[in-house]
Amino acid sequence: MQLQINKFQKGSYIVVEGKSDSDRFYIIQSGQVQCFKTSSTGIKPVLYGPGDFVGVVPCMSGHSQIETAIAQSDVVAISVKREQYPELIVNNTAVALKIIRTFANRMRQMNQMLTIATLNKVAADSSEQIFKVAEFYENTYKNDIAIYAYYQYLKTKPEGQNAEIAKQKFIKLKQRTNAVYFEPTKDLTREYPKDTMIFSENQSGSDMFIIQSGEVKISKVVDNNEVTLTILHKGDMFGEMALLENKPRSASAIAHTDCKLMVVNLANFNQMVSTQPQLISRLTTTLAERLWSMYRQLDNANLSDPYQKMLDMLSLQIEKQKINVDKLFIKSQQTDLTPKDLCNMCGIPLEHQPRIIYDFQQSPHIKLVDGKIYIKDIPELLKQTQFYRKQK
Repeated sequence: MQLQINKFQKGSYIVVEGKSDSDRFYIIQSGQVQCFKTSSTGIKPVLYGPGDFVGVVPCMSGHSQIETAIAQSDVVAISVKREQYPELIVNNTAVALKIIRTFANRMRQMNQMLTIATLNKVAADSSEQIFKVAEFYENTYKNDIAIYAYYQYLKTKPEGQNAEIAKQKFIKLKQRTNAVYFEPTKDLTREYPKDTMIFSENQSGSDMFIIQSGEVKISKVVDNNEVTLTILHKGDMFGEMALLENKPRSASAIAHTDCKLMVVNLANFNQMVSTQPQLISRLTTTLAERLWSMYRQLDNANLSDPYQKMLDMLSLQIEKQKINVDKLFIKSQQTDLTPKDLCNMCGIPLEHQPRIIYDFQQSPHIKLVDGKIYIKDIPELLKQTQFYRKQK
């Protein structure tokens, strides 16, 4: 395999935010590179050195550049094209593992930043947060989710300050629950009914999951509000951060529809790394796409007008599909999203949602078909929301 060596003089631009030249990433051999984001998302500049990577998120996700990188000294870097990556990691699994672990660490940081940016607060990183998660879902009449969280709280903190309340709630809800898998099993596949919890934020765990059918919602509860971080589909992976970092879950995973999941534990993962480079390549791509989405969602969180936030969040769902707008023959699209889904993605408090949903439904860019959002003109929507972000 032929890998290209690139030399950049001090002050040279290596990648530029917003550019679509993301077919390759760089492994720094010598020198230092500063990466920064021009939009005011609160992401601080980072200095990278030998062994670090530049441009890997947009390259592996197939999206535009998310940061600008400038050589702080003369830099020598190896250029790796997207199509070369699977071959590269066949004999260099350490490279893939470093990228994946870097992604996992950055995603944990981005989860925190996104929650702060969306709700101006952050969830407490403690076992008591599991109890708050359970209370939130019980108060919103999602008892199959609540009972799972109550159980995990009791398991994590049997002598906790809310243990007696959690025990009473669990006993009360247990009589009529559809919740499954309160405890991990050796099953290689699991089936979860709609609106049941797969794992709770702050819960310990070391399993990763691959969606074989259905959809999974990744979310956090902060100050009695739910923030939907993303909705995952068939083929997507999640739960990898706990597996890779051996830390409590940073967000909750909930069955958005009935779903069937493949379970990957640490032993299976280590075997996959050495025997299935194509699966590791796919995991890298999945994490890159999720990170790109989180960077983009931070841009959305900077919009202060709820109507603009809702439209921009809708645009983000289109951008994830990597549609070439110039080659679109049909410029409209029916989505599976409801206005309520968008409200949750934007972290809009429950008490404000009815008014904001009403305003959103008056938008000339959309209409509702059977309660789901229909986009009338995709290029026009993307152009309008890009204007909102630039204006901000």
